[in-house]
Amino acid sequence: MTTTKKTQPDESEAPSAIARISRQPNFRLSTALLIAAAAMLAISTFFPYWRMRLNAPQYPSGLFVTVYVNHMEGDVAEIDGLNHYIGMAPLNDAAKIERAIAPIAMVVIGLMIIGVAFVHSKWLAVFAIPAMTFPFIFIADLWVWLWYYGNNLDPTAALSGAIKPFTPAVLGTGFVGQFSTTAVLQVGWYLALIGGVLVAFGLHYRRVARQAVERSEQ
Repeated sequence: MTTTKKTQPDESEAPSAIARISRQPNFRLSTALLIAAAAMLAISTFFPYWRMRLNAPQYPSGLFVTVYVNHMEGDVAEIDGLNHYIGMAPLNDAAKIERAIAPIAMVVIGLMIIGVAFVHSKWLAVFAIPAMTFPFIFIADLWVWLWYYGNNLDPTAALSGAIKPFTPAVLGTGFVGQFSTTAVLQVGWYLALIGGVLVAFGLHYRRVARQAVERSEQ
C-alpha cells in the first residue's frame, strides 16, 4: 500500500508581491487612470489654456489674445500697438523659454506618467508630481509675467506718466486707465487639470491595491 505525501508549493513558484499587486482590480483601475491622464495632458497641448479680452473704446468688439502652452494667437499686434503708448513690452517677448521647452516638457511629463503606470515601484510616484502641479504652475508663471510687464513700463513712453505700475488680472476683470481686461481659463487648462486629478486618483487606487496585498500577507 502506497501513500501520497502532500507537499507545500515551492516558494519559488509562488507569485511575487508585484504579481499579486498587479492582479488587484484597483491596480488595473489605477493603470487605466494613469494612461488616461497622460492622454489628457497630450490632448491639452492642442487647445488654448488662457484667453484675455482687452476692452477699448476704439474696439467695440474687443481685442483678444489666446495663449497655448507654446504660442499665442489673436490680436497680438493690435494690443502691442496700444501697449506701446504706456511703455509695455511686446507680448511675444514674454515666456520665450517656457514656450520653447513646453512641447518637450509635456512629452517628458507624459512619459513619466506612463512610467508610473507600468513600472511597479511605489517610489516612482514622485514622477507624477509634475503632472498634478502643471496647471497651477502655468497660472503662477502667467501671473509672474503679467506682473513683470505691468510693473516694468518704459518711462520714456508717450503715456508713461499717466499710468502707474499695475498687474493685469490673471482671472476675472481688471482695469488699466480707460481700458479693462477680462481673463478666463480655456479648455486646454481644464484638460490638464483633469489629467492631474486622474493622476491623483490613479496613485490612490494603486496604494489601495498595495495595501490589500500587504494585509493578506499578515
